[in-house]
Amino acid sequence: MEAFATGVAAAGFQCVRFEFPYMAARREREGRTPPNPLPVLLDTWKQVIRDVARTNPDTAIVIGGKSMGGRVASMLAADTAPDCPEIAGLVCLGYPFHPAGKPEKLRIDHLKSIKIPSLFIQGTRDMLGNQEEVGEYVLSPSIHVHWLADGDHSFKPRRSSGRTEAQNWQEGIDQLVVFAEQLLK
Repeated sequence: MEAFATGVAAAGFQCVRFEFPYMAARREREGRTPPNPLPVLLDTWKQVIRDVARTNPDTAIVIGGKSMGGRVASMLAADTAPDCPEIAGLVCLGYPFHPAGKPEKLRIDHLKSIKIPSLFIQGTRDMLGNQEEVGEYVLSPSIHVHWLADGDHSFKPRRSSGRTEAQNWQEGIDQLVVFAEQLLK
């Protein structure tokens, strides 16, 4: 996330990062703290959006995140976030389309109703939704999926692919910047 935040900021966009309460607890206690209940995760996101909108009232907001952070952001986007009308777009990095090893337990129902422009950046061999699997899903037409060659859930390719993690990260950052530029014109 740091590389993506730095890349987006270098392109001239303000980028706000935050931690869900359970992630902060993990860092502070150096242990595996389970994720917060969904209402806490959604409320955390909504508070961040309100804070950004309050300090930058004329700024369009693109929300997103990596894995679970993107999943929670996508739930707000699908709900059209009536208490967060400032949301102009959604970016999900390594969206968890299903739990690891359980491709039958899809997490896509809400993705069918997203109306705002959305970019999903995904590794072609992500164990939580690879290119073959995701190609079969019915998603909202407002969702564009950009595939990073041979990338896993962290976008890291195998050495034999001839690509590097840095190349996949840069390609993802470039796609995100183009998406934001087109969206926020």
